[in-house]
Amino acid sequence: MDPTAHRVTGGEEAAQAVLRGRLRAAVIDIAPIFGFTVSYALTHRLTVALVLALAAAAGVCVYRVVRGESVWRALAVLGLVCIQGALAAKTGEAANFFLPNLVMHSVVVVANAVMLLIGRPLMGVVVALLTKEGPGWHRCPVRRRAFVKGNLVILASSAVMLAVQLSLYLSGQVVALGTADAFGPPVLALSMLLGWRVYRRALAGHSCATNYPMNTGTSLPLERTLS
Repeated sequence: MDPTAHRVTGGEEAAQAVLRGRLRAAVIDIAPIFGFTVSYALTHRLTVALVLALAAAAGVCVYRVVRGESVWRALAVLGLVCIQGALAAKTGEAANFFLPNLVMHSVVVVANAVMLLIGRPLMGVVVALLTKEGPGWHRCPVRRRAFVKGNLVILASSAVMLAVQLSLYLSGQVVALGTADAFGPPVLALSMLLGWRVYRRALAGHSCATNYPMNTGTSLPLERTLS
């Protein structure tokens, strides 16, 4: 087997392992949203919902630290929930708990669309960063088209989810919005896996001379870092 093709395959397998890790992490990350939504649905009391959301966020933070994951990432999740809680408490509107997520989601969707329009699909950029390939993928028209097809799957899924969430937010349907927000990370992770499959199918066994400057041990630390 061509050594270059072997390195390319190894790099893409590492990227796929990261995507699967993100799917597992997404299930953990929704705990604060789930706690807020369920408690608000049962009590309709914002204070109770905020307390449970913060408790769940603290639990997730401790869980990640105990597992040896990045402390900064764990604190970032806790910090985001604190911002969400402060915004909802200050305005007295439970729907505003989900506003930061909506803003971030909107930014990602717009950035994804812009990158696609300028011929630099975000999926290709991210995979190149994960595998340390650099911009080499863009010099291969077959891989570039494959990344575009895979990226379209992710963009379409994200756009649909965003449209649903914005509609629920504007109509003040807090429980429905919380449910949609809780399903958001797993749906995104699944769309990434589906997009990856579309990318692989579009390649149809194609291999090019693009070189991944990485060794076979990259997959494990990569997955530990981003899962």
